[in-house]
Amino acid sequence: MSEPVRVDEELNLRGEVCPYTFVKSKLALEDMDVGQVLRVLLDHLPAVDNCPRSFTNEGQQVLGVEPVNEYEWTVTVKKVHD
Repeated sequence: MSEPVRVDEELNLRGEVCPYTFVKSKLALEDMDVGQVLRVLLDHLPAVDNCPRSFTNEGQQVLGVEPVNEYEWTVTVKKVHD
């Protein structure tokens, strides 16, 4: 079984919609150090697909997309470069 991921910052974006979910997540990640992990809480279904894809396109490492409940998800991303 894998080790739990240490999360350095959490960002609650419930109530936000695309593209603001990614923009706010990206700004939060920019303030973090390389190697740190950001967990984003989302409740906008399109953002659950768009945010991880956008982070991957920018070269960051998406560690996981997990359901919290029927209406919320977390996206966990590791900053691998500035």
